[in-house]
Amino acid sequence: MRHAKAPTGEVTSPTDSLSRWTAPLALGTAMALAALPAQAEMITAHGISTFGDLKYAADFPHLDYVNPDAPKGGEISVWAFGSFDSMNPYTLKGRAAGLSSVFFESLMAGTADEIGAVYCLLCETISYPEDRSEVTFTLREGITFSDGSPLNASDVVFSYDLLLTKGLPSFRAQLAQKVESAEALDDRTVRFVFKQDIPTRDLISDVGALPVFSEAFYTENDRDFEETSLEPLLGSGPYVLGRMDVGQTVVYTRDTDYWGADLPLNIGRNNFNAIRIEYYADYNAAFEGFKGGTYTFRNEASSKIWATGYDFPAIQEGSVIKAELPNGAKATGQAWVFNLRRPQFQDPRVREALGMMFNFEWSNETLFYGIYDYVDSFWDNSELEATGLPSEGEIALLQPLVDDGLLEANILTSEPFSFPRSGARQLDRGNLRAASRLLDEAGWEVGDDGLRRKDGEVLSIEFLNDSQTFDRVINPYVENLKRLGVDARHTRIDNAQMTLRERPPSYDFDIVTAFMSTDYIPGSNLRQFYGSETADTSTFNKMGIQSEAIDRMINVVLDAQSQEELTTAVHALDRVLRAEKFWVPQWNKNTHTVAYYDMYEHPETLPPFALGNLDFWWFNAEKAEALRAKGAL
Repeated sequence: MRHAKAPTGEVTSPTDSLSRWTAPLALGTAMALAALPAQAEMITAHGISTFGDLKYAADFPHLDYVNPDAPKGGEISVWAFGSFDSMNPYTLKGRAAGLSSVFFESLMAGTADEIGAVYCLLCETISYPEDRSEVTFTLREGITFSDGSPLNASDVVFSYDLLLTKGLPSFRAQLAQKVESAEALDDRTVRFVFKQDIPTRDLISDVGALPVFSEAFYTENDRDFEETSLEPLLGSGPYVLGRMDVGQTVVYTRDTDYWGADLPLNIGRNNFNAIRIEYYADYNAAFEGFKGGTYTFRNEASSKIWATGYDFPAIQEGSVIKAELPNGAKATGQAWVFNLRRPQFQDPRVREALGMMFNFEWSNETLFYGIYDYVDSFWDNSELEATGLPSEGEIALLQPLVDDGLLEANILTSEPFSFPRSGARQLDRGNLRAASRLLDEAGWEVGDDGLRRKDGEVLSIEFLNDSQTFDRVINPYVENLKRLGVDARHTRIDNAQMTLRERPPSYDFDIVTAFMSTDYIPGSNLRQFYGSETADTSTFNKMGIQSEAIDRMINVVLDAQSQEELTTAVHALDRVLRAEKFWVPQWNKNTHTVAYYDMYEHPETLPPFALGNLDFWWFNAEKAEALRAKGAL
């Protein structure tokens, strides 16, 4: 499923608050290391943290941010953009339905109030040596798939093998480099041994994050993991498929026989009897559907609608709640990205010049009602963002790259690259002059017709866009580029065409909106987004970046053995990524702008890293009945 892009460009997705259910298309965070001698002392625990101690002790009763007494029941419904034709989120083929990974669980899971920690879910304990070169998972007793069949260690190994041989190409390439072996020692015990000379830091949590599928179901139904299917694979999760209207509606229903309902990790969660997703091809039509009660929860991504549209009767009479809730998460990394496989984008001066023509300040004031903040870092709104001049530690990491001719020397003495800020007018003339100089230097000269050419070729770029409401953001940008002498155009296509054109192997685009995902504790998913080895195979490295400097800095990040080392390494990597100028970052806000029919409740204090509306919110039956009585539903 593609996320919708509103005029403000924020992600609108029914999966925003369900990180543990998000299809693990970019699961590869570093998995690796060496087998230990048999006599090595083993640590046995209920979870593991990258740095420091776990927040929750082995006997914790429930997560701090949930309501342990939250009632079960009711339905919550959200919207999604486009359509779907598959229930398989692990293949490049087709368009998977939103939340279609909800059926599957992993050995371990994280929380919404802690960074770098995972706790046993399918497993009861983990055992590992101090250097994390291997891990043994002991599964809980009584785990069953949703059809009642047992989940055994053999299913875990089967799932690993399936992902290794038929997972997304960029993911399985990373997996193959890191895991030496996976073995079921008995029905409840699985041992992973990691390859030698690979960073060990994230290996256990990464293997623990792999989804687990039923081997028997897969085999008996003659399934192919790489093909689309409207019948989901069998998993052990708290929800099963209820009903669907292909391309329009999908409903997931709570499994009343879910094996893990009483686990401390799950207390106060999975509260809705049903989660329904309604699909819309148009953002405005989706808003009208919400106003009419077709669905009942909306995470508003349009600043214009947020500022001007919430004056309909259900708001005025109090049937719909409009709220701004705190959001402490990193920026989403939403940006326009250049396809570096195209010849016109090879010169970084060209990319810089094109990026200078987007006027965030004018857009924020004129189009976004001033509710957004400028983004210029891959780790924006976090302590991992590089700022100011590089520290001594950063210089020590960057100097070898300068010495080897991979970076310009000014990266050692300058603030990290950011596009210059603009003035109050749509076309900032200072930026226009500066961009013109860059294109002149790069050999793109203005002809008599006002267009820039080099070696007889016009500087031509096309914005691909599948969202009507994004038009008003792109069109002024295109107008500014035309003033620069660029043959810029904006092409609207449908969701299905976008999926085909932006994915491998075609990569048939000049500029698209993408999400430059980064983690608080980055792992080998960095290679899937930014590594040279994935430039022509990854769904996530849309821009096709190939940079030895980035590759080497990614290795430094993966080698970090403390939070201090990691922070310094990420600061340096942020500088290197920004110096490549392959993106034009968009915007971010530090609140969740949501509206919902007044029959949902949530804990008074939300965790910093999740809204949780589909996870730990709950349904108030009395309020729902009152809404029905007055005709609001």
